[in-house]
Amino acid sequence: MSIALQVALVMVTILVVLLVIGAPIGVAIGMSSAVSMICMIPADVSFATSAQRIFAGSNSFSLIAIPFFILAGNIMNNGGIATRLVNCAKVISGRMPGALAQSNVVANMLFGAISGSGAAAAAAMGGTIGPLEEKEGYDKNYSTAVNVASAPVGMLIPPSNTMIVYSSVAGSVSIAALFMAGYIPGLLWGGAVMILAGIMAKKRGYQAEQRVPVKVALKTFWQAIPSLLLIVIVIGGILGGIFTATEGSAIAVVYATVLSLIYKAFKIKDIPRIVLEAAKTTGIITFMIGLSSIMSWAMAFTGIPDMIANAILGLTTNKYLILLLINVLLLVVGTFMDVTPAILIFTPILLPICKSFGMDPIHFGILLCFNLSIGTITPPVGTILFTGCRVGGTTIESVIKTLLPYFAIILIALLLVTYIPMLSMFLPKVLGLV
Repeated sequence: MSIALQVALVMVTILVVLLVIGAPIGVAIGMSSAVSMICMIPADVSFATSAQRIFAGSNSFSLIAIPFFILAGNIMNNGGIATRLVNCAKVISGRMPGALAQSNVVANMLFGAISGSGAAAAAAMGGTIGPLEEKEGYDKNYSTAVNVASAPVGMLIPPSNTMIVYSSVAGSVSIAALFMAGYIPGLLWGGAVMILAGIMAKKRGYQAEQRVPVKVALKTFWQAIPSLLLIVIVIGGILGGIFTATEGSAIAVVYATVLSLIYKAFKIKDIPRIVLEAAKTTGIITFMIGLSSIMSWAMAFTGIPDMIANAILGLTTNKYLILLLINVLLLVVGTFMDVTPAILIFTPILLPICKSFGMDPIHFGILLCFNLSIGTITPPVGTILFTGCRVGGTTIESVIKTLLPYFAIILIALLLVTYIPMLSMFLPKVLGLV
């Protein structure tokens, strides 16, 4: 057995053991990477190299957008914007079976698109629409399942922090192109959940709401326009070349703050608490990015990506089967690993394989984000699943059975995105971004 393979086995073994015993993902990544580096090079050199890689991995201009988008999402979650989006969603989907559940899906798509956070969407929409659904006699498990199944859409519809992380790892991949590529897959996911929610609502006897008078509908849309304009300003500015994604994230913070103050939903004294929450989340993400950079370097040094690529290509050279294997791998990874570290670890491994048979890095990025977004609603590490159940006042064990049909229809959407590249590439190509 070669030294490189021995080091690779040490790295993987330590990583798996630490994850199994419940160590934080950052600690597991850092420890496994550090030990593997010491096995390859002298300790003093490995320590210096590790410090350099942590700095290099975190020292990216595009990554500055992440804390700003997180902060903007926190401000919107506390700033009265959620309520206006819910009212807008109720007007859009109120005539469908299970009107409140349908409104939940639409609101998650709108709020997720603005905040870029699936967990924030699940908390905000579940907390706002959940009590209304309970009052109308909706089953808690049904309501929670719909909320959980639709919340990750915000990770695909831009602005998306996961796409920014992928862009920083993949190299020379346009953030603007990734943002545009996420729209159709995100709408496909949301639409699939709405169809199934409607079918289940009919079986349960959940009715549509009464028709909203035109005057009331227009007033509701008018009140929601300032919130929705945030998407237009940020995405329009990035596409128009007026500012970068990083500058757009800062503009989103300013706009959300001004809007929330106008709505009088929170006071100036609330800002330190909101900033502190965003700083904590940012610190965790940046810490994992830095440590994952060590692992990426160690994997490249030992040739792990090449070994995995050769193993997969040794099974089959059929690109359709390879994509199926990659989907299965990512779905399994997503069940026990958070999105950010999974992107950081598996992009350098899987992207070269997909490039070898002509897959566009933008298409692969959407495939990767779609797969790992599913992991946020599956146990044991499903952050959105935990958030949705906590807000919905139910347990994971009781909601899983209701959630299973949604998993099935989301997986169908995943296969469509996997094998029909134009679902991801159409908008970037039409807008001249690729």
